[in-house]
Amino acid sequence: MIIILMGVSGSGKTTIGHLLADNLGWTFYDGDDYHPSSNVENLKKGIALTDTERWPWLATLRKIIENTITKKEHAIIACSALKQSYREYLAGNCESVRFVYLKGDYDLIRQRVNKRKGHFIDANLLLSQFETLEEPRDAFIIDVSHSPESIVYRIKEAFL
Repeated sequence: MIIILMGVSGSGKTTIGHLLADNLGWTFYDGDDYHPSSNVENLKKGIALTDTERWPWLATLRKIIENTITKKEHAIIACSALKQSYREYLAGNCESVRFVYLKGDYDLIRQRVNKRKGHFIDANLLLSQFETLEEPRDAFIIDVSHSPESIVYRIKEAFL
């Protein structure tokens, strides 16, 4: 099984991903680590990515998913996956790919982003992410105001 943790920047994808992967003994992939340097530079400058800029990044993540499936391994992947078309591409026809939408309101997530240190995504991009977000119809939805441990517990309860 592959669980993709999706949501806007600051929703907790990396934090939950590490905790969940450690808890399950699965591999964790942080989607942010796979952005091309040109994407990272734009995000640092507060320039929102276009679909054209996102597709090569998504293709890299899709290859990770395919390799994981081929090896019959399990993984947790943190990826914003803001649009339905991105999620459909990432999942392909594979029934073992599941999405968890880490959902939170703008004010809470803005507070988190403002406190965060060392992340390359400019806090001013948060509004554009909320505007781009197409809330999923086919994901397990969790309110990010709960503790990370509670969120991990609920994900495990839903899928395992």
